[in-house]
Amino acid sequence: MPISEAHVGRSYPATPPYEVTGPKIAEFAAALGDADNPAYQGTDAIAPPTFAVVLAGAAWSSLFGDPELGLSLARTVHVDQRFDWTRPLRRGDEVTAQLRIEKVRVRGGAAFITIAVDLTTTAGEPVAVASSTLLHQEVAQ
Repeated sequence: MPISEAHVGRSYPATPPYEVTGPKIAEFAAALGDADNPAYQGTDAIAPPTFAVVLAGAAWSSLFGDPELGLSLARTVHVDQRFDWTRPLRRGDEVTAQLRIEKVRVRGGAAFITIAVDLTTTAGEPVAVASSTLLHQEVAQ
């Protein structure tokens, strides 16, 4: 059965812990062209806000790996992204990401899927929620 409104509320196990390290922050900041920003350097470094997509993206594998949903990344467009922050990601954080399906709207051969990924430290501290809307095209019959 392809994804439908019946799948709203489904959640997946959290990803293994991911350590936010100084070199990973520096590499991401450099990719953004912001390597000289002092906030992203030193022992008290924080990660750029969009660094959360690295963690959220790891949780997507459970969604696309769920055989019941019939989703294919190759037939999916990422149409919207939002981050709701409790606090910044910091150097030394160990974070897990847990995905849930929040909304599904099926229109013809396409599904609009809203997902939320909760980013939480291994100590249980909420860090952020990364919400995305995906547009998935079904295979033509």
